[in-house]
Amino acid sequence: MNKRRSFITGIKSTSLLIKERKFLKRYKPWGVILFSRNIKSIYQTQKLTAEIRKIFNDQYYPILIDQEGGRINRLRSFFNTDPFTGEFFGKLYKKDLKKFNLYYDIFINQTSHILKLIGINVNTVPVLDTRVKGSSNIIGDRAFAKDPKIVSKIGDICIKKYHKNNIGTVIKHIPGHGLAKVDSHKSTPIIKTNLSKLKKNDFSTFKNKKSFLAMTAHIIFKDLDALNTVTHSKKVIKLIRNHIKFKNILISDDISMKGLKYSIKNNTIKAFKAGCNIVLHCNGNFREMSIVARNSPNLSKFIIKKTSQFYNFLR
Repeated sequence: MNKRRSFITGIKSTSLLIKERKFLKRYKPWGVILFSRNIKSIYQTQKLTAEIRKIFNDQYYPILIDQEGGRINRLRSFFNTDPFTGEFFGKLYKKDLKKFNLYYDIFINQTSHILKLIGINVNTVPVLDTRVKGSSNIIGDRAFAKDPKIVSKIGDICIKKYHKNNIGTVIKHIPGHGLAKVDSHKSTPIIKTNLSKLKKNDFSTFKNKKSFLAMTAHIIFKDLDALNTVTHSKKVIKLIRNHIKFKNILISDDISMKGLKYSIKNNTIKAFKAGCNIVLHCNGNFREMSIVARNSPNLSKFIIKKTSQFYNFLR
């Protein structure tokens, strides 16, 4: 593990290209993330994840996915979760707690079963952003509720249920994406809300969560740091560590998103300087992957320790 580097990479297709196999052997990313473009069938995905793990000779090697349910469904070719949005479960939680617990249990157990079947051990859930009227639809029905207390409670349940199924989780988008009026995939959201209100609402949903990983938001909070997005802000990452009290592995959201204004190289370097432990790169563009890899340090003692704890949890 010591020789691995502090980044997570995407890949291009449903099987590893020769150059990708060489890339993984050479740069040894902390993990690999899969998307719909990589997943066509259960058998094909099993072959792909087995091939990745064979390179590292590591049965617990982190392979991630974005499998929230609703419109964020990378398994759509064989697993339909369209009705099961965060909003669906949030409304059910408020209306009928007994029914919520039953439905949510089945949903997470079934999702976990399929993820383990195809060789995936980390799901980038739960979304702990609050639903805010008038904000960008990039969060929208992915959020559990408008009420931060409900979002936080369902978040705790989500993490606990996935952990029970030996699937790691990634709370996102820390410290809160709900107020964003633009999509951070396309441009940089700027939030002008004052800090005390942010702490009371948006930031509160992330407090004291028992997730192994958290993902940063590519958002500027003017009251905290008028120049830098969370991913590039020492001030906001300090708040994540000290106020929100997230003490585990902090990963960036996708470093190639347009919400970050610099080159891939500078986006990567600035994320590490700000305090991100691991940088995430998703699109499978080989030139970009190589830049991220070359500018990512070897795993720190902190990451090695936390990863070992994660592996013990998986056993």
